[in-house]
Amino acid sequence: MEHGAANGPALLAALERSGLGDALRSSLWLYPTVETLHILGFALLVGGMAVLDGRIVTAPRRLDLEPWLRPCLTVARIGFVLAVTMGFLLFTAEATAYVRNPVFLAKVGLIVLALANVAWMHAGPLRRHRLLARSTGMLPELRATAAVSLVLWVLVLACGRLIAYV
Repeated sequence: MEHGAANGPALLAALERSGLGDALRSSLWLYPTVETLHILGFALLVGGMAVLDGRIVTAPRRLDLEPWLRPCLTVARIGFVLAVTMGFLLFTAEATAYVRNPVFLAKVGLIVLALANVAWMHAGPLRRHRLLARSTGMLPELRATAAVSLVLWVLVLACGRLIAYV
C-alpha cells in the first residue's frame, strides 16, 4: 500500500505522521510483527467461531452446546481483541490509503455485520436454544445464524488478504 499522508483527511494524516505511524513504517521488524499478531488474532477469532458454528450447523438434532460454548467463545474473544488491537496499529501506518481502499472498507463492513450476527445469535436463537433444547432440539434459526457467521468470517479473512492487492 502506498503511503499517502498528504492526500487524506487531517486526522488520518496526523495519525500516519505520529510517532507510532512513523515507527511502523520505518522499522524492519515492527510492522511484520504487528501484522503477524493481527493474523494470529484472526486465526484465533475465526478458528473459535468456525469450530462453534460448524458444530451448530452439523450437530445432530439434540446436542448440549454448553461444553462447546465457553472454550470456543474464549478463544474467539482473545482473537478478536488481538486482531482489533493489531489492526489499529497497522491502520496507523497507512490510514489515508486504507480509507480509500474498497476492500478494506468491505472488510470493516463485514466485521460489523459479523458482530451484529453474533449479537443476534446470543440475544435470540442461542438464548431460545438454551431454554427449549430439551424439548425441541437444535433450532433451525440457530443453525442458520451459525451458517451466516461462518460465511461472514470467511469473507472477512478473504478481504483482509486482498487488501494488499487493491
